[in-house]
Formats: sequence, structure tokens, C-alpha cells
Amino acid sequence: MQSRRHSAEKGSHANAMTMASRPDTPRLYLVTPPILDPGAIADDLAAALNAADIAAVLVRLAAGEERDVIERIGALRILIQSNGAALLLDGHPGLVARTQADGAHLTGPDALKAAASALKPNTIAGCGGLVSRHDAMLAGETGADYVMFGEPDAEGQRPRLDAVLERVTWWAEVMTIPCVGYAATLDEIGPLVDAGAEFVAIDENIWRSDMRAAIDALARTPEPVR
Repeated sequence: MQSRRHSAEKGSHANAMTMASRPDTPRLYLVTPPILDPGAIADDLAAALNAADIAAVLVRLAAGEERDVIERIGALRILIQSNGAALLLDGHPGLVARTQADGAHLTGPDALKAAASALKPNTIAGCGGLVSRHDAMLAGETGADYVMFGEPDAEGQRPRLDAVLERVTWWAEVMTIPCVGYAATLDEIGPLVDAGAEFVAIDENIWRSDMRAAIDALARTPEPVR
């Protein structure tokens, strides 16, 4: 496990480095809805990418044949990467190299462990679905490039904000691996950054309708005290 005496591991790809190193100021991380038709979000996604310094876009994919899934990723890849953001797949680590994505986001330390050898060291291996401090520590020991706290589970349930803030604060005080805090509302962005999150994840309910407000919330937030 890395401590603050050591540097976080960095990917070799320019976009991969956006999530594998600690930024000087907090950055946004966009989460898409499950994508079936890339054209349905392309314009709004382009507007969000052009409006702010976006670290990464987590591309969630609706179920389908592998060929169709690959085509959906390809339809968004240049849009995302040409704006300097890392394209991360929600799962699908086996498709990262084939689609020229920058990495994958895995749910839980077991999924991360199974995928790490295929992703590391040249692409990002992020990890969420961490229900305890022990899970988070396991993810760090397995080589996660970042951990995420506060995202909804498969049933749409998520921890209370105070529990998420406690977990972010603990991680930021102890570890060098970057931390993503998931903001379900605009009002959660500031507290997550104050707690020490280097990245704040926002889903389509924010970036498709309130992107300017999200940028303002991030900019108004003072740099956290370490």
C-alpha cells in the first residue's frame, strides 16, 4: 500500500495520467447513463467537455452484442480523448485495448484484482463499490489508480453524504492514491472537495443541465487543508 511518502503510479498514456496522478486543483469526472445510442448524448457531452477541465468520462454501456458495444465506444472515443479527458469503461476491461480506451472502472476489489494484470501499467484501473475501509485498502494494495466513494450501487442506493465525507477524509489523510468523490447533487460538490477529494464525479443529471453551476461550485470551493 502506498503512503504519502511515495508517489502515485502514473500511466504512460497522456490521458491516462489525468486519473493516475493527483491534480493541483480538484477536477470533474463525468459519468454517462447506460449508452445504447451514442448520438443521444453526444451534443450534451461535447458541451460539457468544452465547458470545463474534465479529467475523465466514465462510459457506461447498455447490454448488447460485443460488436455493438465496441461501436458505441468508438463513436464517443475521439470526442472524449480529443478534449484531454480519459475515456474509462464501466467494466469491460477486456475491451480497453481493443477500443483504445484509457482504462476501466471496476466494482469492488475482486473485480479489480481480476482485471489489474490486463490493465496495468499502461492504462487506468480504477475501483469503486468499496463498502468498507477494508475494501478500499484492498483496492489500494491491488494497484488501483484511483478509488471512488459514494456512487450508487446496482439498485441505485448510495451511502449517506456524511458517511461518504468521512471515508474521503480518511483516505485523503492516509493515502497518495487519488480519490474520486461522487456528488449526487450540486450541493455535494463543495463538501467533497473540502473533505479532500481530488476528483468529483457527476452524472448526467448535473452535467446535462447544470454544468455551469457544477463548475462554479468547484471554483468556489477553497483548496482543502491537508
